[in-house]
Amino acid sequence: GRGPGRSPRGAWLWTAAVPLLGPTVYARYDVMVTALAVAALLVAGRHPRAFGVLTALGAMVKVWPALLLTGSFRRRPWVSAAVTASGLAALFAVSMPGAFAFLTFQRDRGTEVESLGALVFHVARHFGWEGQVLLNYGSIEFLGPWVGVVSTAALVLTGAAFGWLVLWRLRVVRTDELTLPEAAFTAVLLFTVTSRVISPQYLVWLTGLAAVCLTHRASRMTVPALMVAVASLVTVLEFPLGFIHVVTSDWYGVTLMAVRNGLLVAASLTAARRLWRSTVSPAPLASAPAVADHADESPVSP
Repeated sequence: GRGPGRSPRGAWLWTAAVPLLGPTVYARYDVMVTALAVAALLVAGRHPRAFGVLTALGAMVKVWPALLLTGSFRRRPWVSAAVTASGLAALFAVSMPGAFAFLTFQRDRGTEVESLGALVFHVARHFGWEGQVLLNYGSIEFLGPWVGVVSTAALVLTGAAFGWLVLWRLRVVRTDELTLPEAAFTAVLLFTVTSRVISPQYLVWLTGLAAVCLTHRASRMTVPALMVAVASLVTVLEFPLGFIHVVTSDWYGVTLMAVRNGLLVAASLTAARRLWRSTVSPAPLASAPAVADHADESPVSP
């Protein structure tokens, strides 16, 4: 947070929001992955190749840091990331058979009880839905009638989020030093809320990226960052403190999930809107008088 145009708000956000997640932070390795992502974004301006290498390292640990490249319009980060990831992938494929088997497991997953789509079944259970809540692929998921439809809808939403990001990149007309971290934050938010799994540790990722955004005094992501912080507090209320209420879909558990996921949806839409307005929408005309004054001084002006 030091230096011209910088702010300590990012450090304060991290300091305040991480404890809100409770024991989840200590029980998972997501802090280490987030550390790689944060380091990558912080060095990106001066060391684009290092940014690419750190991004690739994070992606090889837990995939999602690959989204950091969303807002990178320079060639060197993409090349260094591709070279690093390819080298590590080849090494793992040779030395660790089955290292990438987890990619095929995802297609057999149901809808995890904490996801956005799960709200459909939390409510449906009160009206006679006949599905089950079971431990499946390491998480508690809904399995039964219509789960496949909701899971497919989540994949469609993920595809739509990806399509929006592609459209955004094609339409960008201006960037600044805030664009890279804010695009990364927005991309991870979009893929988080459309996921079939929104586990508590996902909030660690979002908090780290939000903190990087707020290290810039002019950050446009203050509101969605605060939404993520509040969502972290609600998350610890539902896991581990109130997880039995979520699993049994009583109204307290349903309310917690609706509030937490509603905050994440609101944060995603707000971040996407602000990213679009800052990089794609026509620039404000506040400077028009200055341009006119300059024209009056021109030797060719009438």
